[in-house]
Amino acid sequence: MFRWFEHSQVYIPYGSIQETGAALGRPWEDVWLRASDGTKLNAWFFPAETNSPRAQMAVLLCHGNAGNISHRFDYYELLLGLGVNVFAFDYRGYGRSAGRPSEEGTYLDAEAGYRWLRERNFAATNIVVLGESLGGAIATELAVRVPVGGIILVSSFTSIPAVGAELFPMLPVRWICTIQYDTLSKLPRIKVPVLIMHSREDSIIGYHHGEKNFSAANQPKTFCELSGDHNDTLTTDLATHRKGIDGFFASISETAVETSKSAKKTKQE
Repeated sequence: MFRWFEHSQVYIPYGSIQETGAALGRPWEDVWLRASDGTKLNAWFFPAETNSPRAQMAVLLCHGNAGNISHRFDYYELLLGLGVNVFAFDYRGYGRSAGRPSEEGTYLDAEAGYRWLRERNFAATNIVVLGESLGGAIATELAVRVPVGGIILVSSFTSIPAVGAELFPMLPVRWICTIQYDTLSKLPRIKVPVLIMHSREDSIIGYHHGEKNFSAANQPKTFCELSGDHNDTLTTDLATHRKGIDGFFASISETAVETSKSAKKTKQE
């Protein structure tokens, strides 16, 4: 019973697609891909404007634990407005993706999305992984497994046992939890730019989770404080989201230029 309860709290998939990517009124691609274990996944790709100075950048969106890719249009509009390509995928068991969600399964799903972008000739350094809530833990694991240009964690937790113990203080969550998503222990292993965004008003994943994750991350790192509760920071505080992510993209581009100059100088010497 506890295993059923644990799984039902971590994963809340919606099978029905609310509306297709066509709702944005711009070019998009309905994508089918497979994880390394053969699970068939559904995803959407929204290309950046061809004249955008960030047309070589792509955001791999790892969404939260509820809903599916048809519930993230606010994110698509925000990111496309910043001039980047957007690739959003559904974890196994979500939307039209096959299978049943699990911790390792979601990691494999993110890797599949990453491979799709690489096969479309996006350089690893031009791929930024954005994870909201549960997706933050998946984005962090992906950055441990493969090279990326940066990661953005929005309203994410330090680990499932930690947040579970806070939400269900009467249960021995830390002792018997089998789903970990231990973001806090992985961040010190990541050597790419990190942006952490969190709200003090978050009633589900407390602000201290964002603070602890920020402390554990390596430089270069940025913390952006949001407003609003856990599920409505984007609609409540769109301007701060836009400013924080826009600045992060700019810093990644500057870092890439400096790295390129340094490598060229070293080669000449």
